[in-house]
Amino acid sequence: MQTVNRLFLFLVVLSAASFMKAQSESTTIFNFLKLPTSAHSVALGGTQVALPDDDASLGAMNPALLSNFTDRSINLGFLTYMQGNKAGNASYAMAAGERGTWGVGAQFVGYGSMKEMSVDGVEMGDFSALDMALSGGYAYMLTGRLSGGAMGKFIYSKYGPYSSVALAVDLGLNYYVVESDFSVSVVAANVGGQVKSFADKREHLPFDLRVGLTKRLANAPIRFSVSMVDLTRWRSKDYYNPTRTTEKAGRILMNHFVVGVDVLPMDQFYVSAGFNFRRASELKAAGSGHGAGLSFGAGLDLKRFKLGVAYAKYHVSTPAFMFTAQYSL
Repeated sequence: MQTVNRLFLFLVVLSAASFMKAQSESTTIFNFLKLPTSAHSVALGGTQVALPDDDASLGAMNPALLSNFTDRSINLGFLTYMQGNKAGNASYAMAAGERGTWGVGAQFVGYGSMKEMSVDGVEMGDFSALDMALSGGYAYMLTGRLSGGAMGKFIYSKYGPYSSVALAVDLGLNYYVVESDFSVSVVAANVGGQVKSFADKREHLPFDLRVGLTKRLANAPIRFSVSMVDLTRWRSKDYYNPTRTTEKAGRILMNHFVVGVDVLPMDQFYVSAGFNFRRASELKAAGSGHGAGLSFGAGLDLKRFKLGVAYAKYHVSTPAFMFTAQYSL
Protein backbone atom coordinates (compact mmCIF):
# COMPACT_ATOMS: atom_id res chain seq x y z
CA MET A 1 0.00 0.00 0.00
CA GLN A 2 2.85 2.39 0.79
CA THR A 3 4.35 1.82 -2.68
CA VAL A 4 0.98 2.47 -4.32
CA ASN A 5 0.61 5.73 -2.38
CA ARG A 6 4.06 6.87 -3.48
CA LEU A 7 3.25 6.06 -7.09
CA PHE A 8 -0.10 7.85 -6.90
CA LEU A 9 1.54 10.99 -5.48
CA PHE A 10 4.22 10.88 -8.13
CA LEU A 11 1.65 10.57 -10.92
CA VAL A 12 -0.36 13.48 -9.52
CA VAL A 13 2.70 15.73 -9.59
CA LEU A 14 3.65 14.54 -13.06
CA SER A 15 0.12 15.04 -14.39
CA ALA A 16 -0.08 18.53 -12.90
CA ALA A 17 3.16 19.47 -14.60
CA SER A 18 1.87 18.22 -17.95
CA PHE A 19 -1.09 20.62 -17.82
CA MET A 20 1.11 23.69 -17.52
CA LYS A 21 0.35 26.30 -20.16
CA ALA A 22 2.42 25.59 -23.26
CA GLN A 23 4.79 28.36 -24.25
CA SER A 24 6.13 29.22 -27.67
CA GLU A 25 9.80 28.32 -27.99
CA SER A 26 10.45 31.91 -29.04
CA THR A 27 9.56 32.91 -25.45
CA THR A 28 11.67 30.31 -23.64
CA ILE A 29 15.28 30.46 -22.48
CA PHE A 30 17.86 27.88 -21.35
CA ASN A 31 17.05 25.77 -24.42
CA PHE A 32 20.50 24.18 -24.12
CA LEU A 33 18.83 21.88 -21.55
CA LYS A 34 17.33 19.96 -24.48
CA LEU A 35 20.75 18.95 -25.82
CA PRO A 36 21.50 15.23 -25.38
CA THR A 37 24.11 14.13 -22.85
CA SER A 38 24.66 10.57 -24.14
CA ALA A 39 26.33 9.44 -27.38
CA HIS A 40 23.90 6.53 -27.54
CA SER A 41 20.94 8.90 -27.29
CA VAL A 42 22.43 11.11 -30.04
CA ALA A 43 22.84 8.07 -32.29
CA LEU A 44 19.17 7.16 -31.76
CA GLY A 45 17.89 10.58 -32.79
CA GLY A 46 18.67 12.77 -29.79
CA THR A 47 15.97 12.29 -27.14
CA GLN A 48 15.27 8.73 -26.04
CA VAL A 49 13.78 8.64 -22.53
CA ALA A 50 13.35 4.87 -22.09
CA LEU A 51 16.82 3.47 -22.85
CA PRO A 52 17.55 0.80 -20.21
CA ASP A 53 21.33 1.18 -20.60
CA ASP A 54 23.94 1.24 -17.87
CA ASP A 55 24.76 4.85 -18.81
CA ALA A 56 24.90 7.45 -16.01
CA SER A 57 24.43 10.34 -18.46
CA LEU A 58 20.89 9.14 -19.28
CA GLY A 59 19.70 10.47 -15.91
CA ALA A 60 19.59 13.88 -17.59
CA MET A 61 17.02 12.50 -20.07
CA ASN A 62 14.94 10.68 -17.44
CA PRO A 63 15.85 10.63 -13.72
CA ALA A 64 13.98 7.32 -13.25
CA LEU A 65 16.69 5.64 -15.37
CA LEU A 66 19.16 6.17 -12.52
CA SER A 67 17.91 2.85 -11.16
CA ASN A 68 19.57 1.00 -14.07
CA PHE A 69 23.13 2.19 -13.46
CA THR A 70 26.04 0.32 -11.90
CA ASP A 71 27.00 1.60 -8.45
CA ARG A 72 29.72 4.26 -8.41
CA SER A 73 29.78 4.99 -12.14
CA ILE A 74 31.31 8.17 -13.55
CA ASN A 75 30.45 9.34 -17.06
CA LEU A 76 32.03 12.10 -19.17
CA GLY A 77 30.65 13.46 -22.44
CA PHE A 78 31.81 15.96 -25.05
CA LEU A 79 29.77 17.38 -27.95
CA THR A 80 31.13 19.39 -30.88
CA TYR A 81 28.03 21.52 -31.24
CA MET A 82 27.66 24.39 -33.74
CA GLN A 83 30.77 25.87 -35.34
CA GLY A 84 32.85 27.67 -32.69
CA ASN A 85 30.79 26.21 -29.82
CA LYS A 86 31.58 23.36 -27.47
CA ALA A 87 29.38 21.41 -25.07
CA GLY A 88 30.07 18.81 -22.41
CA ASN A 89 28.66 17.01 -19.40
CA ALA A 90 29.68 14.86 -16.46
CA SER A 91 27.59 12.45 -14.36
CA TYR A 92 28.06 10.23 -11.32
CA ALA A 93 25.67 7.60 -9.96
CA MET A 94 25.81 5.77 -6.62
CA ALA A 95 23.52 3.18 -5.05
CA ALA A 96 21.59 4.11 -1.89
CA GLY A 97 20.37 0.92 -0.25
CA GLU A 98 18.69 -1.91 -2.12
CA ARG A 99 16.16 0.20 -4.04
CA GLY A 100 17.56 3.73 -4.29
CA THR A 101 20.15 5.46 -6.48
CA TRP A 102 21.65 8.92 -6.16
CA GLY A 103 22.96 10.85 -9.14
CA VAL A 104 24.72 14.18 -9.73
CA GLY A 105 25.65 15.89 -12.95
CA ALA A 106 26.87 18.99 -14.73
CA GLN A 107 26.24 20.29 -18.24
CA PHE A 108 27.71 23.27 -20.10
CA VAL A 109 27.70 24.96 -23.49
CA GLY A 110 30.42 27.49 -24.31
CA TYR A 111 29.83 29.84 -27.22
CA GLY A 112 33.34 31.24 -27.41
CA SER A 113 34.28 34.89 -27.81
CA MET A 114 32.18 37.34 -29.82
CA LYS A 115 32.41 40.98 -30.82
CA GLU A 116 30.37 43.41 -28.74
CA MET A 117 28.77 46.12 -30.87
CA SER A 118 26.87 49.25 -29.93
CA VAL A 119 23.48 50.10 -31.44
CA ASP A 120 25.36 52.41 -33.80
CA GLY A 121 27.59 49.58 -35.05
CA VAL A 122 30.69 50.65 -33.11
CA GLU A 123 32.90 47.81 -31.91
CA MET A 124 33.21 47.87 -28.11
CA GLY A 125 35.44 44.84 -27.54
CA ASP A 126 34.86 41.14 -26.99
CA PHE A 127 32.54 39.20 -24.70
CA SER A 128 31.95 35.53 -23.92
CA ALA A 129 28.77 33.54 -23.47
CA LEU A 130 28.13 30.43 -21.37
CA ASP A 131 25.22 28.21 -20.34
CA MET A 132 25.57 25.69 -17.52
CA ALA A 133 23.48 23.50 -15.22
CA LEU A 134 24.28 21.57 -12.05
CA SER A 135 21.93 18.74 -11.11
CA GLY A 136 21.27 16.23 -8.35
CA GLY A 137 18.63 13.53 -8.25
CA TYR A 138 17.28 10.35 -6.72
CA ALA A 139 15.54 7.30 -8.17
CA TYR A 140 13.67 4.61 -6.28
CA MET A 141 12.43 1.17 -7.34
CA LEU A 142 8.73 1.37 -6.51
CA THR A 143 8.20 -2.26 -7.57
CA GLY A 144 10.38 -4.90 -9.19
CA ARG A 145 9.79 -3.29 -12.59
CA LEU A 146 8.67 0.29 -11.93
CA SER A 147 10.99 3.11 -10.85
CA GLY A 148 10.41 6.80 -10.24
CA GLY A 149 12.93 9.61 -10.08
CA ALA A 150 13.37 13.34 -9.61
CA MET A 151 16.30 15.53 -10.65
CA GLY A 152 16.73 19.08 -9.33
CA LYS A 153 18.70 21.58 -11.42
CA PHE A 154 20.50 24.86 -10.78
CA ILE A 155 20.75 26.69 -14.12
CA TYR A 156 23.00 29.63 -14.92
CA SER A 157 23.58 31.65 -18.08
CA LYS A 158 25.95 34.57 -18.67
CA TYR A 159 26.12 36.55 -21.90
CA GLY A 160 28.62 39.35 -21.51
CA PRO A 161 27.40 41.63 -18.69
CA TYR A 162 23.99 39.92 -18.50
CA SER A 163 23.24 36.82 -16.42
CA SER A 164 20.27 34.75 -15.31
CA VAL A 165 19.64 32.02 -12.72
CA ALA A 166 16.83 29.46 -12.63
CA LEU A 167 15.75 26.43 -10.60
CA ALA A 168 14.00 23.43 -12.14
CA VAL A 169 13.14 19.79 -11.57
CA ASP A 170 12.69 16.80 -13.89
CA LEU A 171 10.19 14.09 -12.89
CA GLY A 172 10.17 10.66 -14.50
CA LEU A 173 8.74 7.14 -14.39
CA ASN A 174 10.17 4.04 -16.04
CA TYR A 175 8.68 0.56 -16.37
CA TYR A 176 11.26 -2.03 -17.43
CA VAL A 177 10.74 -5.75 -18.08
CA VAL A 178 14.19 -7.31 -18.11
CA GLU A 179 13.06 -10.68 -19.50
CA SER A 180 11.65 -9.20 -22.71
CA ASP A 181 13.91 -6.11 -22.81
CA PHE A 182 10.88 -3.80 -22.90
CA SER A 183 11.03 -0.32 -21.38
CA VAL A 184 8.48 2.53 -21.33
CA SER A 185 8.84 5.96 -19.71
CA VAL A 186 7.12 9.28 -19.13
CA VAL A 187 9.02 12.46 -18.19
CA ALA A 188 8.11 16.03 -17.29
CA ALA A 189 11.31 18.00 -17.84
CA ASN A 190 12.29 21.53 -16.79
CA VAL A 191 9.46 22.28 -14.38
CA GLY A 192 10.50 25.51 -12.69
CA GLY A 193 11.29 29.17 -13.26
CA GLN A 194 13.78 32.00 -13.11
CA VAL A 195 15.20 33.23 -9.83
CA LYS A 196 17.12 36.04 -11.52
CA SER A 197 16.17 37.31 -14.98
CA PHE A 198 18.42 38.85 -17.62
CA ALA A 199 16.41 42.07 -17.47
CA ASP A 200 13.12 43.13 -15.89
CA LYS A 201 11.03 40.58 -17.77
CA ARG A 202 10.68 37.01 -16.49
CA GLU A 203 10.99 34.33 -19.18
CA HIS A 204 9.87 30.72 -19.30
CA LEU A 205 11.94 27.54 -19.07
CA PRO A 206 11.58 25.02 -21.94
CA PHE A 207 9.07 22.69 -20.24
CA ASP A 208 8.93 19.39 -22.12
CA LEU A 209 6.53 16.47 -21.60
CA ARG A 210 8.01 13.28 -23.11
CA VAL A 211 6.99 9.65 -23.47
CA GLY A 212 9.03 6.84 -24.96
CA LEU A 213 9.58 3.12 -25.26
CA THR A 214 12.22 0.63 -26.34
CA LYS A 215 11.71 -3.01 -27.33
CA ARG A 216 14.15 -5.70 -28.38
CA LEU A 217 12.96 -8.32 -30.87
CA ALA A 218 12.62 -11.79 -29.40
CA ASN A 219 14.49 -13.63 -32.17
CA ALA A 220 16.89 -11.01 -33.51
CA PRO A 221 19.63 -8.77 -32.04
CA ILE A 222 17.65 -5.63 -32.86
CA ARG A 223 16.08 -3.09 -30.51
CA PHE A 224 13.74 -0.27 -31.53
CA SER A 225 13.35 3.05 -29.69
CA VAL A 226 10.58 5.63 -30.06
CA SER A 227 10.06 8.88 -28.16
CA MET A 228 7.51 11.65 -28.44
CA VAL A 229 8.61 15.07 -27.18
CA ASP A 230 7.09 18.53 -26.61
CA LEU A 231 3.67 17.02 -26.03
CA THR A 232 2.19 20.29 -24.72
CA ARG A 233 2.90 22.16 -27.99
CA TRP A 234 0.58 21.46 -30.91
CA ARG A 235 -0.04 24.84 -32.54
CA SER A 236 2.19 26.08 -35.36
CA LYS A 237 2.74 29.48 -33.80
CA ASP A 238 3.69 27.93 -30.44
CA TYR A 239 6.02 25.23 -31.66
CA TYR A 240 7.59 25.57 -35.07
CA ASN A 241 7.61 28.99 -36.65
CA PRO A 242 6.05 31.94 -34.76
CA THR A 243 5.63 33.83 -38.06
CA ARG A 244 3.60 31.00 -39.60
CA THR A 245 -0.03 30.66 -38.55
CA THR A 246 -0.84 27.37 -40.28
CA GLU A 247 0.91 24.03 -40.65
CA LYS A 248 -0.30 20.65 -41.83
CA ALA A 249 -1.58 18.48 -38.98
CA GLY A 250 0.40 15.49 -40.23
CA ARG A 251 3.64 17.48 -40.22
CA ILE A 252 3.00 18.75 -36.70
CA LEU A 253 2.30 15.21 -35.48
CA MET A 254 5.39 13.66 -37.07
CA ASN A 255 7.66 16.42 -35.81
CA HIS A 256 7.02 15.21 -32.26
CA PHE A 257 8.65 11.83 -33.01
CA VAL A 258 12.22 10.63 -32.53
CA VAL A 259 12.91 7.06 -33.70
CA GLY A 260 15.96 4.83 -33.55
CA VAL A 261 17.23 1.28 -33.95
CA ASP A 262 20.08 -0.64 -32.30
CA VAL A 263 21.85 -3.62 -33.82
CA LEU A 264 23.31 -5.69 -30.95
CA PRO A 265 25.47 -8.49 -32.39
CA MET A 266 26.91 -9.12 -28.91
CA ASP A 267 26.43 -7.82 -25.37
CA GLN A 268 29.65 -5.79 -25.58
CA PHE A 269 28.90 -3.86 -28.79
CA TYR A 270 26.11 -1.92 -30.51
CA VAL A 271 25.59 0.01 -33.75
CA SER A 272 22.77 2.56 -33.85
CA ALA A 273 20.89 4.82 -36.25
CA GLY A 274 18.14 7.34 -35.64
CA PHE A 275 15.90 9.93 -37.23
CA ASN A 276 14.59 13.14 -35.68
CA PHE A 277 11.62 14.38 -37.73
CA ARG A 278 11.58 17.90 -36.35
CA ARG A 279 15.31 18.43 -36.86
CA ALA A 280 14.98 17.18 -40.44
CA SER A 281 12.16 19.64 -41.10
CA GLU A 282 14.05 22.59 -39.62
CA LEU A 283 17.35 21.84 -41.38
CA LYS A 284 15.60 21.44 -44.73
CA ALA A 285 13.85 24.78 -44.19
CA ALA A 286 17.27 26.33 -43.47
CA GLY A 287 18.70 24.96 -46.72
CA SER A 288 20.47 21.82 -45.47
CA GLY A 289 18.54 18.85 -46.81
CA HIS A 290 21.39 16.37 -47.21
CA GLY A 291 21.12 13.82 -44.39
CA ALA A 292 18.88 16.15 -42.36
CA GLY A 293 17.51 14.43 -39.26
CA LEU A 294 19.71 11.34 -39.56
CA SER A 295 22.15 10.22 -36.86
CA PHE A 296 24.51 7.29 -36.39
CA GLY A 297 26.71 5.85 -33.67
CA ALA A 298 28.39 2.88 -32.04
CA GLY A 299 29.39 1.80 -28.56
CA LEU A 300 31.68 -0.63 -26.77
CA ASP A 301 31.22 -2.20 -23.31
CA LEU A 302 34.38 -3.60 -21.73
CA LYS A 303 32.95 -4.62 -18.36
CA ARG A 304 33.97 -1.60 -16.23
CA PHE A 305 34.74 0.74 -19.14
CA LYS A 306 32.19 1.91 -21.71
CA LEU A 307 32.76 4.10 -24.77
CA GLY A 308 30.29 5.64 -27.21
CA VAL A 309 30.55 7.86 -30.29
CA ALA A 310 27.79 9.40 -32.42
CA TYR A 311 27.23 11.69 -35.39
CA ALA A 312 24.30 14.07 -35.94
CA LYS A 313 23.62 17.49 -37.41
CA TYR A 314 22.08 20.26 -35.31
CA HIS A 315 22.98 23.25 -37.47
CA VAL A 316 23.59 23.96 -41.14
CA SER A 317 27.12 25.22 -40.39
CA THR A 318 28.74 21.96 -39.30
CA PRO A 319 28.07 18.35 -38.27
CA ALA A 320 28.18 17.40 -34.60
CA PHE A 321 30.03 14.53 -32.96
CA MET A 322 29.49 13.29 -29.43
CA PHE A 323 31.82 11.14 -27.36
CA THR A 324 30.98 9.59 -23.99
CA ALA A 325 33.09 7.44 -21.70
CA GLN A 326 32.03 5.71 -18.48
CA TYR A 327 34.04 3.91 -15.82
CA SER A 328 32.58 1.92 -12.94
CA LEU A 329 34.63 2.29 -9.77
